[in-house]
Amino acid sequence: MPEISSLFVTRFYRARLSEFGPAIDADEFESSCYSIAEDDEAGQEWCETEGYPGYTSYASLTDLPWRFPIFADLVKSLDLHVAEFAKDLEFDLGGKQLVLEDLWINILPPGGTHSSHLHPHSVISGTTYVAMPEGASALKLEDPRSARMMAAPPRIKGCREELKTFVYQRPQVGDVLLWESWLRHEVPLNMADEDERISVSFNYKWE
Repeated sequence: MPEISSLFVTRFYRARLSEFGPAIDADEFESSCYSIAEDDEAGQEWCETEGYPGYTSYASLTDLPWRFPIFADLVKSLDLHVAEFAKDLEFDLGGKQLVLEDLWINILPPGGTHSSHLHPHSVISGTTYVAMPEGASALKLEDPRSARMMAAPPRIKGCREELKTFVYQRPQVGDVLLWESWLRHEVPLNMADEDERISVSFNYKWE
């Protein structure tokens, strides 16, 4: 009888943000994101110059946990989620820790996308979701072996999830998703009619 097993598994973490750490009020979280976006002229200018749809604080603000207590509470919760994921990944941290490297807001309007990318120099990356209107984009994850498949035929429709070239994760407000930072991902076209898709993304480094 043949023996077939899965090797080199890519792990993916999904949980409710509220499972660990301080409770975060959803309305306050959303209004804080909008307030920061409205005041962040440098971020607005960067988005306009770079042709970035909507708004991100990625290139302008590095101290959100200091500016707003709700973001400080968010980091306390994320620290616990990342520690749980690192335990599952069986990392040998050698007495060091995974610590927050950066944290930024994304406000994606209808019709906006975030193109395929990864997060160099980080260990674990992720996103928590503040507003997900009907029709808002799922997170699209790419099989990291794609560039090596060359002459491989396509998979049959409905193949097992671990064999798919792309996997879509459709989060809900209050979810936190984590993955290793080398995993390529994107946000496809936001098909919401009017409302914006709001998320907060982050990176953790080893030090």
